[in-house]
Amino acid sequence: MGWVNKMITIDMNKAKIIAHDARRASRNAAFAPLDIKATIPAESAAAEEARAVIRDADAALQVRMDAASTADELKALMPNLAK
Repeated sequence: MGWVNKMITIDMNKAKIIAHDARRASRNAAFAPLDIKATIPAESAAAEEARAVIRDADAALQVRMDAASTADELKALMPNLAK
């Protein structure tokens, strides 16, 4: 009966660290094909423009993750990592 009226609490700091790690992994995966194109002179400008779009979206997601105050808010941002 030790569990009566006990709530599971989520450590939001640790949850945010996990979410940011997933965000970084997603960003790095998106950068991978562009890293190769950036070394090809004819494709480097377009690759850098695409990288800038990814960086801007990642920065916005980082701000939203930092602002999340509940696990549900943080979890709602996670599908964005697949894009």
